[in-house]
Amino acid sequence: MHDATTQAGEPALGAGTGAKEPLSAGLKQRHLTMLGLGGVIGAGLFVGSGAGIAVAGPGIVLSYLIAGALATLVMRMLGEMSAAIPASGAFSVHAERALGRWAGFSVGWLYWFLLVVVLAVEATGAAQIAHGWVPAVPQWGWVLLFMIVFTVANLSAVKNFGEFEFWFAALKVTAIVLFLTLSLLAVFGVLPDTEPVGLANLTGHGGLLPHGWSGVISGVLAVVFAFGGLEVVTIAAAESDDPARAVGRAVRSAVWRILLFYVGSMLVIVTLLPWSSMQPGKSPYVAVLDSIGVPGAGQIMNIVVFVALLSALNANLYGSSRMIFSLAERGEAPRALLKVSHGGVPRRAVLASVAFGFVSVLLNLKWPDSVFLYMLNAVGAVLLFVWGLIAVSQLRLRPRIEREAPGKLTLRMWAFPYLTWAALLAMGGVLVLMLTDDTARPQLLWSAGATGAVLLVAGVRELRARRARR
Repeated sequence: MHDATTQAGEPALGAGTGAKEPLSAGLKQRHLTMLGLGGVIGAGLFVGSGAGIAVAGPGIVLSYLIAGALATLVMRMLGEMSAAIPASGAFSVHAERALGRWAGFSVGWLYWFLLVVVLAVEATGAAQIAHGWVPAVPQWGWVLLFMIVFTVANLSAVKNFGEFEFWFAALKVTAIVLFLTLSLLAVFGVLPDTEPVGLANLTGHGGLLPHGWSGVISGVLAVVFAFGGLEVVTIAAAESDDPARAVGRAVRSAVWRILLFYVGSMLVIVTLLPWSSMQPGKSPYVAVLDSIGVPGAGQIMNIVVFVALLSALNANLYGSSRMIFSLAERGEAPRALLKVSHGGVPRRAVLASVAFGFVSVLLNLKWPDSVFLYMLNAVGAVLLFVWGLIAVSQLRLRPRIEREAPGKLTLRMWAFPYLTWAALLAMGGVLVLMLTDDTARPQLLWSAGATGAVLLVAGVRELRARRARR
């Protein structure tokens, strides 16, 4: 799949794009739309946002606007390329088309590693919540149950994955909408025993920017990685009846709604409660629900976070299996993983992903503060590397698509190439911030090491391939 080239020696746009992939086209538009909406609504928002509020105060609204704008630009670039070149490997295929085999190999394997490691965090987090509800079942028993259930779901027809994600996402979106509705009613004093809160919490306690713009920037660093997960919708689009149309609609519908959910949530939270009352690791959503008198707020949010974790586990297992399948298609992973069931499911790719994911879970349960911590740090900044290659790939591919197949540009990046360059500069800025932040620096260094190791392997493979061609 690497020998189809243009006259300039570049891989042809149609080569290896997944047009002839034997995967099932079992995902419907509603599946992709809800996957796009619910893909980034997870524990990072419901619980992790408390850390962002603690460092930025009401300025967290600006932090989420900045981080959300960056994620939106990346999603638009990815949507443009995925609509023109649908493939189960999505951005890994795009990187190969744009930059060469080394780029497709590197971003594909790094993203796969990222998903299977994060999968362990999600499985363990969900098991901790379930163990609190049913202490008689040990934590490892819940992990085993979740892994079995979602492995079976992913080994069967792809529509089962779509249905799981549709209802998971629907519950998360419903929870956010209800939260926003109740919070707005409380802000205006419409709920029983409430009075209009005005702007006291926004202007008091140090003002809108109690820690200045440095607090806002620290808030960006705290929340930007919560937007990871948007990429899976472009991977899933390849298994729909009309990938180009499906990914375009999913991207368009998801972007502004996600910004509304994130930014809207933060705005009502810091309006209703003093930002100084927020504690890292504690859900600000629970604090708001408690303040307006919702009974059992903690347990309600536990259920929502539980569903969010299972949803992310399911999506990551799906995304990792399709990524490694795409790598195998292009000769970048063992070809034994290309075995596909009669229903169009890459079962060996699913089993390979869940096997490594299960090893990660065991490491998390046994050595959470040593071996697994090193693995987690090694993928801490990989998302930015992936986003960076998406942007560079789009810079390279857009002119080629306009030249070779302009009719495929059904979804276009805004203000190309200026906003693409702006996004790249913003990613560079986040990396610099991580380097100067004592907490984030170990993640960046470990991730740089992991990225360097994969790039080294990719370079050695490239040299061997060139020697073989000679």
